[in-house]
Amino acid sequence: MTSVWTGERVRLRGVEPEDWQAFKEFDEHSVDKRSGDMLHPPRSDEGYRRWTLEEAARPPDGDSFRLAIVALRDEVMVGTLNTGDADPRAGHFSYGIVIGHRHQRSGYASEAISILLTFMFGERRYHKCEVGIHAFNEASIALHTKLGFVEEGRLRDHEYFAGRHHDLIMMGLTAEEFSERRAFPDVNHPRSDSGTVAP
Repeated sequence: MTSVWTGERVRLRGVEPEDWQAFKEFDEHSVDKRSGDMLHPPRSDEGYRRWTLEEAARPPDGDSFRLAIVALRDEVMVGTLNTGDADPRAGHFSYGIVIGHRHQRSGYASEAISILLTFMFGERRYHKCEVGIHAFNEASIALHTKLGFVEEGRLRDHEYFAGRHHDLIMMGLTAEEFSERRAFPDVNHPRSDSGTVAP
């Protein structure tokens, strides 16, 4: 059986209670935490267990949800992806993605994002995806540029990390721009041409 949530490298699924150790591992790399969110005080193992149990039990809130990213080769959770700021009336949404430090540079983020965009554009009828990326996160800016996102603006001195303020780069991608680079799946075949990004 083929699922729209499965690509060549990764599968997106709901968060499970046993994922707490992966979330703990993701939080232990400070540079990655700053790139995607911000640093938080250390949490106990029990704190991770309770938080992950709550995430596993939480139903999607409309089109706002969190998914685990699992590598198909060994079924290991390699990251997490969550949608936010979903506005069905205006037709735009955003997302955040984290790939664990030891799993980076393997194509997981690119494919996970493509799977999500295929769903949000092709099934939920959103028109545009918008993301905010810290200006110092050059790898994420390069990834989104490769996926077809366009820089739309810069919020100066918008975020505070490591003793100073940093700019936030705003990037956007429309459904039409996405479909020019990746075909939507046929109604009789759940997956499109998995993960292919035009040069």
